[in-house]
Amino acid sequence: MTQAFIFDAVRTPRTPGKKTGELHEVKPIELGATLLRELHSRHDFDTAYVDDVMMGCTGPIGEQGGDVAKTIALHAGWDERVPGVQMDRYCASSLDAVNSAAQNILSGWNNLIVAGGVESMSRVPMASAGGAIMGDPEFAMAHKSVPQGIAADLVATLSGHTRDDLDAYALTSQEWAARAQDNGYFDRSVVPVKDRNGMVIADRDSFIKRDTSAEKLAALKPSFVQMGALGMDDHVLQKFPHLQAITHVHTPGNSSGIVDGASAVLIGSEQAAKDLGLTPRGRVVAGTVIASDPTLMFHGPGPASHKCLKIAGLKASDIDLWELNEAFASAVLKYMEDMNLEREQINVNGGAIALGHPLGATGAVLVSTMLDELERRNLKRAMLTLCAAGGIGIATIIERV
Repeated sequence: MTQAFIFDAVRTPRTPGKKTGELHEVKPIELGATLLRELHSRHDFDTAYVDDVMMGCTGPIGEQGGDVAKTIALHAGWDERVPGVQMDRYCASSLDAVNSAAQNILSGWNNLIVAGGVESMSRVPMASAGGAIMGDPEFAMAHKSVPQGIAADLVATLSGHTRDDLDAYALTSQEWAARAQDNGYFDRSVVPVKDRNGMVIADRDSFIKRDTSAEKLAALKPSFVQMGALGMDDHVLQKFPHLQAITHVHTPGNSSGIVDGASAVLIGSEQAAKDLGLTPRGRVVAGTVIASDPTLMFHGPGPASHKCLKIAGLKASDIDLWELNEAFASAVLKYMEDMNLEREQINVNGGAIALGHPLGATGAVLVSTMLDELERRNLKRAMLTLCAAGGIGIATIIERV
């Protein structure tokens, strides 16, 4: 049976997604091309052998528009015969690219694909691409569509998670991310980004807040109170009339950070390994995508993970490490309850609260983080999952080989 092998997984550093961030000066296509060049440099394969480049991007407009994946392949200097496709499934985009690449390999239609994502949030701000789900009042009224922050607070309210619960989780994310960086756990995957003169612009994640404390987190004001007061809370309460009010508990300290970044995973068949002399590090075992209540958009990862386990013929006890994108702390706490997880099993090197969430690139970032960690701990399997707008949940199981 054909296997979808993971030969390598790399990413750029994640830096603040604003004009003062280190990567703001770098074009999105250069972020992606940096990773393609690194994969080629590490493994010295003929780029003409690559069947496709699949890149997630939630802001396919301006510098990131016009099929950014094909542009990245050309910009990297790869053979002109390599195609490319931009994929948008909101925050699930690059993990969807990984799953789609694996499906292509398993089908026998392709032998080698690069799957990943790119998001320069400092140059192409979040929601720049528009769309009815975010900006059409008629659609929002009909489907009770709300901004993600309101949805996150709603999830916390329904689950009974307090501000203290969320802040306590956020503190461990910061502490564990700093520990992982200090111990070099990210070093294999993180590729330095350089300027035209070869000078390093960024070579490590810089969003981590090392001075975070429980007291500093408690002092932050909730982010979505005003938005709720402008009508969003009443809008949601029409759908959940048993609630008296929405408790606003998310702050900049327990929510994911806006950052720039890119990711890339080299996925291929046994034939590609033989033809190019590539050594597999892991394989994609199974993947799936589902949708849940769009108002409770952070409920998707649990059902997606259960479905993914069923597809793989595995039980939760067969998974060694769990990685859920930390879009908001309430999403992680809800998922831990859904999957009956202890804190030490999930996001063991911190997550997007500490490191940032480059939207369309994050899913493939999780692949590199978990592949490295499985190797470091000599473990076998990891579950990767993200929530996304519209109630989408995506999940992927990878296995070390």
